[in-house]
Order: sequence, then C-alpha cells, then structure tokens
Amino acid sequence: MSALLAASLATLVFCAPGYPGAAGDAQPLVDQFAGAAAATSGWPAGSLAAVYDPTEEGGLAKLKGTDAVLAFVPYPFFVEHGAQLHLAPLVQADVTDVGPQQRWTLVAKAGRVTNPKSMAGYTLLSAAGYAPDFVRHSALQGWDMPSDVKIETTGQILSALRRAAAGEPVAVLIDQTQAAALPSLPFAAQLNTVIQSAELPVALIVVVDSRVPAARAKALQTGLLKMNAATGGVDSLGPLRLHGFVLPKLPPRTAAP
Repeated sequence: MSALLAASLATLVFCAPGYPGAAGDAQPLVDQFAGAAAATSGWPAGSLAAVYDPTEEGGLAKLKGTDAVLAFVPYPFFVEHGAQLHLAPLVQADVTDVGPQQRWTLVAKAGRVTNPKSMAGYTLLSAAGYAPDFVRHSALQGWDMPSDVKIETTGQILSALRRAAAGEPVAVLIDQTQAAALPSLPFAAQLNTVIQSAELPVALIVVVDSRVPAARAKALQTGLLKMNAATGGVDSLGPLRLHGFVLPKLPPRTAAP
C-alpha cells in the first residue's frame, strides 16, 4: 500500500462522552477542522478525515478501526482508556473561556459532606462519571471515598445539582464551566463546594497505538500549534469552542500512557 493511500485512510475520532450533542450536528464542524488541520500541517488535501461520537461506547468502537489513527478526547477519557488504547498525547486543547487546563469541583448539600467517610452510601454524578479512575484518582486525588460510593455519568448536571440541594444522598462533580454557573442557580445557597482538583487538562489530541509515523505526527503537531494563526484555522476552531492548542502538560501519573 502506498504512503499516499495510507494517508487517505487517516481518521481523527472526536469522542465527547458525557456532554450533549448529536453526531449529525457536529459532523460538518469536525470535517472543517480536519481539512484545516491537514492544510496547516502540510498533509495532502483530503488525507485526514474526521468522525464524531458523543458516547464512550461508540468512541471506543470507532477507535478499534485501523484507520482511526488520531483521537480528540476529554482528559477523563484519556485517563480511563489511555493505557489500554496506547494513546500518546500530541497537543492539548486550549478551550475558549476555559483555557488548556481546568479544575473539577465536588459539590454536595450544604453541611452534609465534611470528609470522605461522610459520602458512604452516596451516588456521585458527573459528566465524567464514565471514567471512575479519573474521578477517584485525578479529580478527587487524595479524597479517598468509601468503596460503596456509586459513580454514574450524566449529561443532566442541573438536575443532579437540584437533587443534591434537595437533600438526596447525591454529590456532583462538575467541570470549570459548570462551576462558574453554580452561583447563579436559585438553590445555590443550599450547596457547598466540598473539594476542588488541581489544574488538569481539558482535552487532548492523541496518536492511537503509534498508527501515525513519527515524522507525520510531528508535522501535525507543528500545524496544530499554529492553527489559531493560520488562514482558515480560526474559522475551524471557533465553532468547536477552541482557541487553539498548546503542548501537553500532563500530571506525572498519566504522562506516559
């Protein structure tokens, strides 16, 4: 198989579990991004395709395809599946109104959760609930929750916060954007911030299982880092709520998946 044919089969999988969005709505946006990324990286026109999947299961299934050489994933997905899928960070997303890193916040009914043991019997709800390793060991590192705490994923954060405020045995782990909106809620006074994480990456573009040759990966990395200054780059970044990309800055425990 020629190098050109191999290049034409390269696919970037956008996987966004835990957040609302339909694949059909996002597809034109990721198509535009893939074209701009290839152009700024010096890849042949049409050599990079993109697909979007809003579910963990769908994303994992797509990443099994040999043409899936790259992935754009939230950091929780990377922590949960990075070692298994041999995901190597290429660049880190600089997200509009958030930045390249964010803090996660654990929220519960005021006065109810004062230490990890007080969460016994609780359910923890989060957009990142599909990634329990991330929840326990990254977002809540050092906060040793009892083993009976159930971790569940939800895209209905407002509903989860309302349940916590009403006194249900529920705690909610929210990202930086969700935390910024917390004070505006009519029941905000009934909630307390329990603990906040260190700064963690928001999302990454990764190479899957060494499926991109080193030289091509380096060219893509260089192109992505200058996308916000390239012709057509800004137009493709804005609709995806991206300001651009920076070099990866990962916590030590996940620096080498």
